[in-house]
Amino acid sequence: MFVGHATFAFGAVALLALQFGRSRERALALGVFAGLFAAVPDVDMAYAVVGLVGADPTSPTAAASSFWGASTVVHRAVTHSLVVAVPAAAAFALAPTHRRLAAVALLGLVAVVGTTAGVLGVFVVALFAVAGWLVAVGGHHWGVRGPALFGVALAGLASHPFGDLLTGEPPRLLYPLDVVVFDGRLTLSADPTLHLLGAFGVELVAIWVGVVAALALADHRLTDHVNGRAAVGAAYALAVLVVPPPTLDVSYHFVFSVVAVGLVAAVPVPRGRSIPRPTPFNALVTGLTAVTLAGTAYAVAYVGGLA
Repeated sequence: MFVGHATFAFGAVALLALQFGRSRERALALGVFAGLFAAVPDVDMAYAVVGLVGADPTSPTAAASSFWGASTVVHRAVTHSLVVAVPAAAAFALAPTHRRLAAVALLGLVAVVGTTAGVLGVFVVALFAVAGWLVAVGGHHWGVRGPALFGVALAGLASHPFGDLLTGEPPRLLYPLDVVVFDGRLTLSADPTLHLLGAFGVELVAIWVGVVAALALADHRLTDHVNGRAAVGAAYALAVLVVPPPTLDVSYHFVFSVVAVGLVAAVPVPRGRSIPRPTPFNALVTGLTAVTLAGTAYAVAYVGGLA
């Protein structure tokens, strides 16, 4: 959900702003910074880099396993807490204009976390504070200030953890309170492959929310940006015959091959100088459409094989 966190927050806030009569320029600014704030909690993944130290560089699978294994040490805890999100958003909103007050609030947050999570927790929250501060300064520069800055910061930070409920360990929503909201990830299906396909679908929906918002901001239609090459995604249904059923534990082969289908659809094969280059947005929407068709086709073929 690394991409989905940001695109969903961007799209939801931008569409809401348009619904309430804000100008397209204002809605764009609010959406962009909501998306940036939604990405801030994942700075706790910085620690996962230590997992690559000593990993076998000749084995991508082993390196990936070491990386994700190290990430679980602090990931989805402090920075994914709704309890932390509120004071953090308030401090970030104050950062551009009341630096000392914001600094005191964030240092207090670091100190509190230090009493419960130790040195590693302090390191992670310090990164979180710096990242949020920088986003806040950028938002202020773009005219997102005061209550609006607090609103987009809270929207981004508070929406983030809910995107992690289907994969891996559930976020500690009420950290540092000793209250367990979810004692395990939400399960969409007892079949691990169907669960993975469902989680993949949720990620695609989150990305599409951002795309729909971008189209609304530009006053464009989806059909203006999708090339017929996207239909190639439907052929991925045949992959069910050769691609081992993916699960959350082993999904690389599925994800990489589906993304490859999107890349093939997004970039046309040159057959002469008459073929115009697609714009980056056209390529993105065409590729995303192909990936969506591919995932849907694979899911239908998989379910059909179970029947």
